[in-house]
Amino acid sequence: MKVLLRTLLLGCLVAAGSVQADEYVIDTRGAHAGIQFKFKHLGISWLVGRFNTFDGKFSYDESDIGKSKIAVNIDVTSLDSNHAERDKHLRSDDFLDVAKHPDASFVSTRVIDQGDGKAIVYGLFTLMGVSKEIAINANIVGKGEDPWGGYRAGFEGTTILKTEEFGLALPPTNEVELALYIEGIRQ
Repeated sequence: MKVLLRTLLLGCLVAAGSVQADEYVIDTRGAHAGIQFKFKHLGISWLVGRFNTFDGKFSYDESDIGKSKIAVNIDVTSLDSNHAERDKHLRSDDFLDVAKHPDASFVSTRVIDQGDGKAIVYGLFTLMGVSKEIAINANIVGKGEDPWGGYRAGFEGTTILKTEEFGLALPPTNEVELALYIEGIRQ
């Protein structure tokens, strides 16, 4: 009986010690997160914009960054470049074809700790029905208690998408830079 009790107690301690990741929901309700994009317009200047509607969650394990995970869903129809006619064209079948593909998503597959609050987050990005692995260069902005009795963690990240891999032509470079600003509320 003592052996069984000791085994159960040891098992509980090991299980309790292995659960280190905190779970967060991305704070889109409070507008404390954003996904922005930019790409070259005619090779002359930058066209910038954002996605107004998205959601997601992440787990963050400060003691073992490699155990962290993130999942984000983007409503592509919420694309906003601050110009209604251009947005209508970008949403059309000439570009994003949101009638057929209204959503995009990112689900991490692994996180590589780079030290000093930096990491590379690898995962599957799905756009226009095509899923490809991408890498996001991320770093922690900060973490701590908020004025409402909660706890938050904030991160930023950037990646460059090769648009032709997703069936999207954006000459001259066929590249879009995404910038992610993520603030999560610990659950």
